[in-house]
Amino acid sequence: MDSFSIRNFGCRVNQAEAFAWAHELQKRGLRYEENAGCGGLIIINTCTLTGRADRNARKFIRKVLRENPSAKVVVTGCLAEREPREFEDLPGIWKVVPNGDKDALQERLFPYAASRVTDDIRMVRARAYLKVQDGCDWACAFCVIPSVRGRSSSVPGDEILSRVRDLAGLGFREIVLTGIHLCSYGNDLRPRSLLAGLLEEIDHISGDFRVRLSSLDPRLLPQPLLEHLTSSPKICPHFHLSLQHGSDEVLRAMGRNSTASQYREIMEYFSRAAPQAALGADVIVGFPGETDDDFRATEDFLAAAPLAYVHVFSYSPRHGTAAFSLPPVDGKTKRMRAVRLRDLSKRKNLEFRRRFSGAILDGVVIRTRGADVEVLTPNYVAIKTPPSAVRKGDGVRVKITRVEERETLGEIIPPYPPLERGGIITRKNETN
Repeated sequence: MDSFSIRNFGCRVNQAEAFAWAHELQKRGLRYEENAGCGGLIIINTCTLTGRADRNARKFIRKVLRENPSAKVVVTGCLAEREPREFEDLPGIWKVVPNGDKDALQERLFPYAASRVTDDIRMVRARAYLKVQDGCDWACAFCVIPSVRGRSSSVPGDEILSRVRDLAGLGFREIVLTGIHLCSYGNDLRPRSLLAGLLEEIDHISGDFRVRLSSLDPRLLPQPLLEHLTSSPKICPHFHLSLQHGSDEVLRAMGRNSTASQYREIMEYFSRAAPQAALGADVIVGFPGETDDDFRATEDFLAAAPLAYVHVFSYSPRHGTAAFSLPPVDGKTKRMRAVRLRDLSKRKNLEFRRRFSGAILDGVVIRTRGADVEVLTPNYVAIKTPPSAVRKGDGVRVKITRVEERETLGEIIPPYPPLERGGIITRKNETN
């Protein structure tokens, strides 16, 4: 076995775990294969947030076993945690690794490989992913994740700061901090810490890099954290919120202990304090008991909100959750509601991107394959540019030349003039 690949399903925490595995396995002498499903070792990091996530992971596992029967296949992640016997009994599976062993996966797989350490490490992603927190102490009625990830657990701050320095030293222009419930960071540490304190420490690390945050819980965004998120020179102006719904009745049934008006206040603060920021949201449609009035309240709430996009999920019953046995909303209604909100998201995203037509923005090259180069800006606009002599991971400046319904087009320019905080400058004579 001299090569490996990793296939991820689900959240950015899974992506951060895979990022760390790829680094460590290369240090142990294995060659990284970009095409998932290839290589002598294939690691499949599953998700079980929804029934669709389960189906997708199972389908891929069957495909790998059929097409690459000689590979050593490792299954881990939340579906493997919830249904370990299913995979332990499946012919062709080499190991099933529980979530509790994920952070030491390379030692679990290759306890003998320390003598093969190498410094020949390939950068497998344009952006670095760093897991700083895992697990969740909350109990939303729809969510199975606390039962498969466990209680909230935070990485000590000194370890995170050391890793951020290392990643910045390797040349990463963007570091994505991830957690299952990122806003709970530090509550379990002794002495107790806070996410705001961690971010302030990261601000003091030298280097030309930015930090992007994964999903934030609007119930746990105190004023000092809000102020830091919207003023830090290192934090990307992109904030993804786990809203889940816009009806107070449904939020109460979900166990969210919050109201739509509280969510609105949070978004309005972001909009005032960081007007160029991209605000995103997770929303569930078809939760048991969701009426037409509840759905319309959510649709109206999202239409009026200063959002750049919405991630829409159709409710999926998960065994072991409080909502599992509740009477369901019929499938046709769920699909119709999901389509309406996704169409709304497309309209809002087009409106958001049009605000930056003619603007010059910083960005990171995230893709160079094919006819175009793709650059991701701090405020989460993906821009396609003509081919140029750039590499994945390079920091560049881009001028947006055209905004279309499905894509944003631009051109890479020399690094001038100085940009405002957030990596954006808009010239009045260049905007539409």
